[in-house]
Amino acid sequence: MTSFLDNVFNGLALGAVYALVALGFVIIFKASGVMNFAHGSLLLLGGYLTAVLHDDLGFAGALAVSVLVTAAVAGAMDRFLLQAGGPDQHTAHVQTIVTIGVDILILTDLSRRIGGDLLSLGDPWGDSVSGIGPVTVADSRIAAIVVSAVVIAGVFALFRYTSWGLSLRAAAEDVEAASLMGVRLVRVRMLAWCLAGALAALAAVFLAAFPAPGLERTTGQIALKAFPAAILGGMASPPGALAGSLLIGMTEALVAGYQSDLHVLGEGFGDVAPYAVMVLVLLVRPTGLFGGKAAVRV
Repeated sequence: MTSFLDNVFNGLALGAVYALVALGFVIIFKASGVMNFAHGSLLLLGGYLTAVLHDDLGFAGALAVSVLVTAAVAGAMDRFLLQAGGPDQHTAHVQTIVTIGVDILILTDLSRRIGGDLLSLGDPWGDSVSGIGPVTVADSRIAAIVVSAVVIAGVFALFRYTSWGLSLRAAAEDVEAASLMGVRLVRVRMLAWCLAGALAALAAVFLAAFPAPGLERTTGQIALKAFPAAILGGMASPPGALAGSLLIGMTEALVAGYQSDLHVLGEGFGDVAPYAVMVLVLLVRPTGLFGGKAAVRV
């Protein structure tokens, strides 16, 4: 039972962090119709900046700077590269391909800088652990759940109670109608990209924290595990991204915890388990857990 509770808590922590990344995918898709394949590189950029700045600025200062810089890079990428020809939704597939090129450029430069090193982000939790009943939990896992819950609640509040959130929802429903009603589409989607970049930089802290060995050049690839979470929930559904992330995190933790009992599925099954769950769910609900059927006039 203790082992099961350990796996459940680890799954909740992983799911909470994946939710930060998956929300970034969803926010960008809602605002621009673009699937951002450079999201993992933005996550790695945020983690790298925190790692190299924490000695001089302290952890809090380094994290604040990395969040702001990563948000600015994401916003600039959208405004000056993807929107260079105007925010035309019909070119979303072309812009998606452009993000692949951006990902290669950023990842190549960061991989050269990091090399084979393991970088510490200077987080205050270190390798300390706490006991919660019969379960021993890393403090970084507890922090991941608490911080992610607060940040995600803040993001949902932005969607619900701010003019930007209203504009984003209006643009997601009907771009032309939103534009005619005075919604500034360029600003709305640029701010969406900035928010997604900030969430990615924050997620990097917990993905590199104990029990992970530190930030390495492959850390950005972990963001791809949040991609099935966004697909599972429905690409235009923030609540779906949260639910999908918790499902993926729980699946990954349970598969890793009971790997010895699942040896018939292969030693590396834990790496593909999120995608296997995604395929199984989409076979039943092709639009995702929270996706709806689009109304089409004929």
